[in-house]
Amino acid sequence: MTDAQKRFCDEYLIDLNATRAYKVAYPNCKKDETASAAGSRMLGNVKVQEYIAGKQKEIEKRTEVTQDMVIKELAKIAFLDIRKLYTENGQLRNVADIDDDTAGAISSLETLEEYDGYGDDREKIGDTQKVKLLDKTKALELLGKHLGMFNDINVNMKNAIQVELVDDVNE
Repeated sequence: MTDAQKRFCDEYLIDLNATRAYKVAYPNCKKDETASAAGSRMLGNVKVQEYIAGKQKEIEKRTEVTQDMVIKELAKIAFLDIRKLYTENGQLRNVADIDDDTAGAISSLETLEEYDGYGDDREKIGDTQKVKLLDKTKALELLGKHLGMFNDINVNMKNAIQVELVDDVNE
């Protein structure tokens, strides 16, 4: 493996951007299109794949963060049942009463004080809690990509479109 290939791998591991990594490892390459194609080819190289896999294992060990941990957290977000945030009466649960899996999908909680009236006549009438959830669609997208689901969908969609076009021509 060349020094430039190792540099590509090390740069790729920063943000998984093969185009940027290729341009850093091979500074004479100025065009994004060229770097994208070459970076993609580089990721197909068996030695590059082995080097990246080894480095990823080192990162897992050093950070104590595994793929399984990330996938489990994404699953908490993706499969949250919002009804778990509320009591049977429809009231938002106290934070301490929310289970860990549900709490893992919450981005923030905010309490807003409500008042009635103006000036000296203003009187506090209650609190409203506002819950912001993490992006469920994004979590599903990331899980789907991890499982390789969307590559198949794209291929199937292209085939379906091609079949429709062929059917239209034959009519």
